[in-house]
Amino acid sequence: MAGNGGNAGPQAVTRPVRRVLSIATLYPNSAKPRFGTFVARQMEALAARGDWDVTLINPIGIPPIAFGRYRTLTRVLTSGVEGGVDVRRIRFALLPKIGAWLNPAAIARAVLPLARDLHAQRPFDIVDAQFFYPDGPAAARIAKSLGLPLSIKARGADIHYWGMKDRAHLAMLEASEQAAGLLAVSEALATDMEALGMERAKITIHRTGLDHARFHPLGREAARQALSAAYGLRIAPGQRLLASVGALIPRKGQAYVIEALKALDDTLLVLVGKGPDEESLRQLAAKLGLAARVHFLGSVDHDRLPVILSAADAMVLPSASEGLANAWVEALACGAPLVICDAGGARELVRDASAGVIVERNGAAVAQGIRALLANPPAQQAVIANAAAFSWEANAAALADYYEGLLAR
Repeated sequence: MAGNGGNAGPQAVTRPVRRVLSIATLYPNSAKPRFGTFVARQMEALAARGDWDVTLINPIGIPPIAFGRYRTLTRVLTSGVEGGVDVRRIRFALLPKIGAWLNPAAIARAVLPLARDLHAQRPFDIVDAQFFYPDGPAAARIAKSLGLPLSIKARGADIHYWGMKDRAHLAMLEASEQAAGLLAVSEALATDMEALGMERAKITIHRTGLDHARFHPLGREAARQALSAAYGLRIAPGQRLLASVGALIPRKGQAYVIEALKALDDTLLVLVGKGPDEESLRQLAAKLGLAARVHFLGSVDHDRLPVILSAADAMVLPSASEGLANAWVEALACGAPLVICDAGGARELVRDASAGVIVERNGAAVAQGIRALLANPPAQQAVIANAAAFSWEANAAALADYYEGLLAR
């Protein structure tokens, strides 16, 4: 019998490395290290596979005259390889508060020269937008100029907020018609996209990821000691601790959690995040006599968030709208069950009592849900199991397969 030269079977087919140009207005920078971290983790995981080369352009809106907080942003316009991703931060002309409908065109004007130059050096295979607005319509112009297929991802507020604005809605629909494919983080969000007039057959569900090495239970008592040491909190033995993780904006509903706290004796609340609602939330806590029980931790390092979630008896976030919040999944992975509203993909994650409870969006209902959960808490391992299927590796694999499917058409 003739030898086969040592080959045990057919040679594996090696695909050429593909190149994606991603446009993301939310991406971490030195001034806002927690800004869009989920986008960074997704694209870093894709780059780590080795079969996709990832370039991400992060347009940062700064007024023609940079004043106040915008002056700080002029110092974050840096570029370089970060986590395997070629990140290019560039400035686009922003008219604060009044010019949101102009942002897609402004972003496209700022990005196109760089995109054309990079494409000429090493051609891209696909253009990708990480949010539906303003990223989607801007990426549509760029993809059309480069003659490339377009993908747009919807995450929640980009559909629920901007989809209600006439000009933005029209621009989003036009971009969706041009796109070869669309992504949604939950089935519920895909349904909302279809209701806005987007083609359901184009939409693929793409779940968020999770860093299991970072988000896992750290031991409740040890986590509480670390939390107390870091923030000077006094958590008495047997005292309940609630965490609410999200930007301090009306949509996230932290006011309902503070109102609920009034009906929950011997319970503390820590709010993780920053935003324009902070002062009104502080005033509400003071008005209700709860200032000593409500603690504002601000934006926290991603390594400290598992400590907070591991210390908590529950994570409470009564949002008015969501896609499928990363904070939900991260809390479950740390063993903290959820008290959330029926928003976005809530029912796709909270399928039974092991993940927590879904409540109406008012202070009394939130208080009732928290009380019921604390009276009969699910076993920690059962809570954790709800996050087992989420990982950035799985997220990247699904994204790579989706991109390949678009290119094969």
